[in-house]
Amino acid sequence: MSCSVEKVRTDPGPRGYERLSQSRRIRKNTNFSFQAGGRTHLNMPQQDIVKIAIQMPGAYPQLIQLDQKKPLSAVIKEVCDGWNLPGPENYALQYADGVQTYITESNRLEIKNGCILRLTKAPGRCAEDLYKGIQSSDAGVRCDSLKQLASVSTDVTFAQEFISRDGHLLLVKIVEDQNEAPLIVTHTLTGFMELMDHGIVSWENLSSVFIKKIASFVNAKVMDASIQQVSLAILENMVQSGSSLFQQVKQEVTMERLLSHLQVINLQIQTKAMALLMALLQTAGDADRQELFVFLAKKNLRLYIYKNIIHSSASVGDEMAHYLYVLQSVTMNHLESRMRMPLDSYNQEQREILHSLRQAAFETESENSLSNERRRSLCAKEFKKLGFSNNSNPGLDLLRTPPGLLALDTMSYFASRYPDAYSRFVLENSSREDKHECPFARSSIQLTLILCEILRIGEPPSETGSDYHPIFFSQDRLLEELFCVCIQLLNKTWKEMRATQEDFDKVMQVVREQITRTLSSKPTSLELFKNKVNALNYSEILKLRQTERLHQEETLAPPVLELKERLKPELLELIRQQRLNRLCQGTLFRKISSRRRQDKLWYCRLSPNHKVLHFGDVEEETETPAIENLQEKIPVADIKGLLTGKDCPHVKENKGKQTKESLDLSFSITYDMEEYSLNFIASSRTDFCLWTDGLSVLLGREMSSECMRSELEILLSMEIKLRLLDLENVPIPDSAPPVPKPPSNFNFCYDFSQSEQ
Repeated sequence: MSCSVEKVRTDPGPRGYERLSQSRRIRKNTNFSFQAGGRTHLNMPQQDIVKIAIQMPGAYPQLIQLDQKKPLSAVIKEVCDGWNLPGPENYALQYADGVQTYITESNRLEIKNGCILRLTKAPGRCAEDLYKGIQSSDAGVRCDSLKQLASVSTDVTFAQEFISRDGHLLLVKIVEDQNEAPLIVTHTLTGFMELMDHGIVSWENLSSVFIKKIASFVNAKVMDASIQQVSLAILENMVQSGSSLFQQVKQEVTMERLLSHLQVINLQIQTKAMALLMALLQTAGDADRQELFVFLAKKNLRLYIYKNIIHSSASVGDEMAHYLYVLQSVTMNHLESRMRMPLDSYNQEQREILHSLRQAAFETESENSLSNERRRSLCAKEFKKLGFSNNSNPGLDLLRTPPGLLALDTMSYFASRYPDAYSRFVLENSSREDKHECPFARSSIQLTLILCEILRIGEPPSETGSDYHPIFFSQDRLLEELFCVCIQLLNKTWKEMRATQEDFDKVMQVVREQITRTLSSKPTSLELFKNKVNALNYSEILKLRQTERLHQEETLAPPVLELKERLKPELLELIRQQRLNRLCQGTLFRKISSRRRQDKLWYCRLSPNHKVLHFGDVEEETETPAIENLQEKIPVADIKGLLTGKDCPHVKENKGKQTKESLDLSFSITYDMEEYSLNFIASSRTDFCLWTDGLSVLLGREMSSECMRSELEILLSMEIKLRLLDLENVPIPDSAPPVPKPPSNFNFCYDFSQSEQ
């Protein structure tokens, strides 16, 4: 997600001018959204006059009324005349604060009352000067020019001017020649990256020489860290741009060297190397992806990640967590084809696996000496003991997809890997009464499906997902190993519940809960998972359910309900204050682009007086930036509405591209007569609830998030329990006791109206 909005100066500026007119323009049907790289173009009605300030270094600011009907060149000429500057064609206007975007005819309607602009070099002149400076014979001039280029290339207007002069080809030549100092090469690559990020020039147009040179920077054993970091990012973009570039990058980059970048101390290089590796895996075709998987397995990548990243002294960053999640997702999705493929009754190999399950469980006499009818009868009887519903044709049980052939794979793995446990499971249940036996095959098929759902096999990785399982990186065959542990757990739970065939679904619900609760604790090894999940027996599950039920439910006696209603306003006010305090602390949001995952961040927080929202771009290391460092601002009084989900402008613009996860975390605020919107994608459901509740409070609306309801119930439960401590074990009547009849006389009352004698 990206943000960019014009700022209104509310405090006196450095040259004594103060905030200008607070008048607001009335526009309708405006769609304003925040995109990576700066302001978007707005489709809004023309506005005649906008009151703004224009500043220039060394001169007093000009306060002007900008006529939006007047050509921009005429406006610039008037400004230049005010300062007696010749050659107005060499100047342009740009925003003075925040993202210093050039003002053009296409985006001038974004200018609001109170905006502060700056008179600066025209983008064409700036591009020309930098183009010449880059070719200077003075190394210092070249370095300064390239450093400035890396900064100003974020503006699309400048980028168009520079690229129109084939400036990007000049940068390519500098890289290909490689005659410059490392610092100059770093600035060159950074500027090139920013220029290409606008999509003006296709990545496909790059020469093979340039690609080889960038790859050589990555492959080099001794190279400046900054150069390698930017080179890895450039290669990541190349890979994501098309299959032809994927093949070139895959051919040029030495995979062993790429993996070695994961072993460096520099966390940024480590993260960028992981990003490139994930881009290669996600972009590859089936054959290439399989080849990469084989290579990574041979190099024990997951084991290295497990030892040196997950268990490193430094905590796993958000970016790295995302790429670990992607690796887990892409690897597990490798099983999707088996999961969606039903058993083929005519496939000899699959039939042999089925019969090997039967033969491994039962010691049978030589079947060759039996008649066909006797053999079929014996097989049907043994398949029934194995727990197949269609004992005469067990393949029918495996036609259901998912889990398809994956269920056959897991059963076969269990039988071959843990033959004693397999035989014990089958023989133990075949000796029970029919109604109390735990059907191995039926349970295995359902358990495999549950594991597929928990591990999200078949779901594409989310752009913002970061929920990885550390246990994945400790096992080569996670699904099969989890199955082997959980099928024995299922048998144990079945006995604890004293279940019958009618209780099959209930048992599977308990087993799913046992697995989910255990995985949520992030066990780091299979042994740890096994210990935890077995400790979470059926009685423990019942206790947890009971505890949660007690937290969720309270006595329904009318007096208690009436007390709850009286307590609600006070507790709701407490939650409102907490939400506002949380907004004052602020939250870090990540910018999301449809083309690639961005590593840029922005921060938003509410002012202590609850009157202004401050926001702006920040660096990743920033924890809680001061309000003074957040240049963008929106007065709360200007906020007109709060939108969530599919109603958000940025969701509508990317319709079809949003995942359900990002859709559920999206929200926007509209402001300034509903012309503009500030768009958010929260990093978690908790942040989404906190911000939507806080913004609702600012707008004078009721809070409606599930977090608010949950917290209100928790607070009510605590308060009710405290109030009723003295009534422990005392039954509370549904209604108040009846008022007794009045006495026959009131002679016993003391008359205070008479003074004592």
